[in-house]
Amino acid sequence: MDIEFLKNIGKKLYKEVTLSKPQFNQNSLGKGASGDITFPIDKTAEDIIIDSFEKEGFNLNIITEEKGIKVVQGSDITLIIDPIDGSKNAVLGVPFFSTSIAIADGNNLKSLSIGYIINLINGDEFYAQRSKGAFFNGQKIKLQKNEKPVIIAFEASNPYIALEKILPLFKIASRVRCYGSTALDLAYLSMGAVSIFVTPTPSRIFDFSAGILIAKEAGAIITDIKGRDIDKLPISFDTKTTLLVCGNEKLQKMAFNALKIG
Repeated sequence: MDIEFLKNIGKKLYKEVTLSKPQFNQNSLGKGASGDITFPIDKTAEDIIIDSFEKEGFNLNIITEEKGIKVVQGSDITLIIDPIDGSKNAVLGVPFFSTSIAIADGNNLKSLSIGYIINLINGDEFYAQRSKGAFFNGQKIKLQKNEKPVIIAFEASNPYIALEKILPLFKIASRVRCYGSTALDLAYLSMGAVSIFVTPTPSRIFDFSAGILIAKEAGAIITDIKGRDIDKLPISFDTKTTLLVCGNEKLQKMAFNALKIG
């Protein structure tokens, strides 16, 4: 298994999962394992991904938003999938959603070894392998070098409550954005389009795993909202964490000062 294998899956997804297909505007299929509503677009994407791995005979544990967990005895390799990150965008016709696929070869977030994200609207691909750098459409990417934040992006499952926690951070931003796809937030931060990304409410492992590996390989500084390292968090369906991801040390220092961390 390598990046090329994931890119081939991405091609299938980009072809089959599109806003132009009317069946993806139907009612929900109920709730998935995560507790969120499952839409036809979620199931279609998940089936494409899992079928691709199963046809190759990979011996993998699987963590996925819709179906939940599959454990394979004797396997230390885990596949972490968010079939559609930004499902509500997708079903409402907002053109900003993605698929996120990560591989871990151990039992904590430090063991993430491969991350792949595809923007399902324009086909942009972001990927990384541990210790080999991060890439955008085949080109190695670097983070923003600005000493002051330009765009601060955020996600919040309960905005009314969560935003109070990060309002001080917005004082140092030129612009603030909530796009609706954590994976793409992290991906575009990795290529320098976003200065700081923050989730004041806990994000789920399948939302961020590929994104934090790509961001880390691009050189980002990753902690939770209190400035704590997240590398030791377990590879588990139940793992959730807040995130504060900064493009460089100066941006992190400004974020810490604004949030009164440390």
